[in-house]
Amino acid sequence: MQPRSDEVVPRPVCAITGRELPRKAVAILGNLRPGLVERIRREHPALSDDAVLDVAQVNSFRRLYVEELLREEHGEFTELDRQVTESIAKQDTIAENIEAQFDERRTAGERLSDGLAAFGGSWAFLIVFAGVMAAWILVNQAEGEGAFDPYPFILLNLVLSTIAAIQAPIIMMSQNRQEAKDRMRSLNDYRVNLKAELEIRHLHEKLDHLIGRQWERLAEIQQLQIELMQEARRSKG
Repeated sequence: MQPRSDEVVPRPVCAITGRELPRKAVAILGNLRPGLVERIRREHPALSDDAVLDVAQVNSFRRLYVEELLREEHGEFTELDRQVTESIAKQDTIAENIEAQFDERRTAGERLSDGLAAFGGSWAFLIVFAGVMAAWILVNQAEGEGAFDPYPFILLNLVLSTIAAIQAPIIMMSQNRQEAKDRMRSLNDYRVNLKAELEIRHLHEKLDHLIGRQWERLAEIQQLQIELMQEARRSKG
């Protein structure tokens, strides 16, 4: 019987909190993955499979379930694990664009060091450096005794030593930034891989649960068909 238009359809009530919920914010206990259902029934054993739950309560139990699973496997619960559990509970994405974050937070000095390190490790630097040295030597050789840096080119050696002394820390600063970027990238990869592993595991668990329920329903239907056939035979007899 369809409800009349003037009738107020009652809202579903959470079996744990007892509060009325909007229909978009409810979950049926029997439709959840078996491991999560077991975790919820550990604190609320009287809940039936058709019990209505608040999605916020389900997310809270899902976070506890993942925390216990990670502690059982890793023996500890780190900050990275906490971020993954929060992401799973809130159903948020956890992947980050590390390159964009580093580019946004670079200071003027860091941008300069990265640019100088990139130029110092290029063929352009080698070509320019070789050209300047060749011109320096040829000019001083051509001027003879009146040269500003006659052989054995002491001033050139000083300039080269100064360039090497300045270039080394600049390259090290750029390498340190690259190492920090690599660490952040590896941590982000770990979070993404851990979340994917947990989600795949839960998906397999959910599929096994659904397949098991489907087999139970098929067996029940088959039993009903057998009973109907037996009744039909008895009626004919």
